[in-house]
Amino acid sequence: MGAVDVTEFRSDVRAWLKANCPPGARGPGQVAWGSRRIELEPDLRLWLERMAERGWTVPTWPTKYGGAALDRDRYRVLIDELKRIRARPPLTGRGVNYIGPTLLEYGDAAQKARWLPRIARGEGGWAMGYSEPGAGSDLASLGLKAVRDGDHFILNGRKIWTSDAVDCDYIFVLARTSPDKPKHQGISLILVDMDQPGVQVRPIRLISGASPFNETLFEDAIAPVADVVGGIDNGWTVGKRLLQFERSTHAGINVSGSQGGRAADSRLPEILKRYAPVADGRIMDADLRGRLIRVEQNGHAQRLTQQRIMEETQARAPGFASSAVKLTGARNAQDGHELILSAMGLQGVGWEGDGFAAEELEAIREWLRQKALTIAGGTQEIQLNIIAKRVLGLPD
Repeated sequence: MGAVDVTEFRSDVRAWLKANCPPGARGPGQVAWGSRRIELEPDLRLWLERMAERGWTVPTWPTKYGGAALDRDRYRVLIDELKRIRARPPLTGRGVNYIGPTLLEYGDAAQKARWLPRIARGEGGWAMGYSEPGAGSDLASLGLKAVRDGDHFILNGRKIWTSDAVDCDYIFVLARTSPDKPKHQGISLILVDMDQPGVQVRPIRLISGASPFNETLFEDAIAPVADVVGGIDNGWTVGKRLLQFERSTHAGINVSGSQGGRAADSRLPEILKRYAPVADGRIMDADLRGRLIRVEQNGHAQRLTQQRIMEETQARAPGFASSAVKLTGARNAQDGHELILSAMGLQGVGWEGDGFAAEELEAIREWLRQKALTIAGGTQEIQLNIIAKRVLGLPD
């Protein structure tokens, strides 16, 4: 594609966004992720509908599945223009970022036709059913049973740390369909409707006070055999590919739905100058100043690496490089929030009370939430193992 084509596309995108992105869909705020249980603000609902009509909720997907079939260059132009006007993603979540791309690779024709268009329109929020109380890092030891009964599977067991499950409509699970086979070979990836008596969700309260994680119980839950993705007993292969899409999303290098990735707070210099002594516009504390410089440098290097990987990769999700980018981004984000609390001092460790500003109360909660970044989407230990084996080629 020539430079003229890209320039013309950018001009068209810019004009369309100016006319169609509602004011209430710009800047920080609510973001749609498909849940039918969460009411969207009017402007956000309108934004989702308009972008879905253009195929820009999943811009690189084929048009027949609700996308716009954009190539890499046009996709980057669209993302750039959305960021330029501070537009929120019209749609995010595990539907467009995890299970949707997996269906594009491993789903059969009927599954793609049934699920992908509704995912692209944000019709249903998705949970991820992988970890279990006895199967975390050793995921292949999972025990959720799926027993075939005609054209359905009957599921019994439980999953843990199922993020947002209390507000989800569907869940994709790894389940044991052939207990007589070696543990990696008897697993299937199955799509399950959560709106049934056999699926129960129990929230887990965290130290931050929030409950994004849940325990999900399956008691004679039903799922059609037609909703096994990639074939019965092939779930380990399919499930690992889905994890690459997950890590790419956390790393901010996915090229399917919205771009995610965690970054250090961009307001760091501004926040630090409000709490740390400043002279002539310069933070006087040399330690804080040095830490701020490192976080800012690492953040810039992270953005350049994300861009390079997105340009180099030929697949819909990068491979093992996603583990490295996910891990470095998470660590730098954590360093940034450690820095904020250091600058705030005692004002940064308050939980409630009139002696603390709203910004200070939010800072301690965000600091606690950020601790999950090196656990969610694959722990840092798992990422380091992947980097050692698959990127550096080190022996076991």
